[in-house]
Amino acid sequence: MPDTIRHADLIGLESAALRRQFRADAYRGHTAGLAPGRLQCNLAIMPAAHAADFEEFCALNPVPCPLAGRTATGDPTLPALGHDIDLRRDLPLYHVYRDGMLADRVPEISELWRDDMVGFAIGCSFTMESALMRAGFPMRHIERDVTVPMYRSAIETRPAGPFSGAVVVSMRPVHRDRIDEVRALSARYPMAHGAPLHVGDPAEIGIDIETPDWGSAVPVEPDELPVFWGCGVTPQVAMMTARLPLCISHAPGAMLVTDLDDGTHERNEQ
Repeated sequence: MPDTIRHADLIGLESAALRRQFRADAYRGHTAGLAPGRLQCNLAIMPAAHAADFEEFCALNPVPCPLAGRTATGDPTLPALGHDIDLRRDLPLYHVYRDGMLADRVPEISELWRDDMVGFAIGCSFTMESALMRAGFPMRHIERDVTVPMYRSAIETRPAGPFSGAVVVSMRPVHRDRIDEVRALSARYPMAHGAPLHVGDPAEIGIDIETPDWGSAVPVEPDELPVFWGCGVTPQVAMMTARLPLCISHAPGAMLVTDLDDGTHERNEQ
């Protein structure tokens, strides 16, 4: 079904109210700019037989894969992130992978959930974006109501078990005079990928900035530089590389919005 509400209609809603809208299949778009001050998370769901290897993969790659929570086997809830969270229904859109290939895009996964499933919540840069916007940094993808551009980089993750592959990065243009400021501010949010991985020439990390692998390209003005952060789509690449018979993720840009205050994850408060 098409969205029955627009992104603009969701501005100002609390996290629990947003989840109710997603649960009702009223919206299937991106969550950038929503619930400022709340931690947003990427999602990875897989059989328990692979969960230990995936958790190690996250530990070995904490910048693109900052682990915020893990479910008990067979339990789709994450009470530490929100008392009513149900991972089967509370995201706008899901990607379903079979044998390493994207097989479906669906608004809920109740029929796919099994008693041996484990879900992982992984911090998202949308959390850090709220802090940047409060500091006066424009977010061009939010201004244009598109999903942030994301790219497979030439940077490789550290493997664990069957999980490996490229680090995915997201890009936001930043004024040349504010690069040091954006580095310092985003570094305070390790659960939102922390400081940028790269600033400047996209070719240095194997990227054509005009052709994102996910999301939509946005212009970089002459007085700006492209700034690249680690991205929580990295686990999706790792799951595709592992070629598991079945695994599930969020659709890029369509996040789990939690009840956690993003300030609790600032480095200077840990």
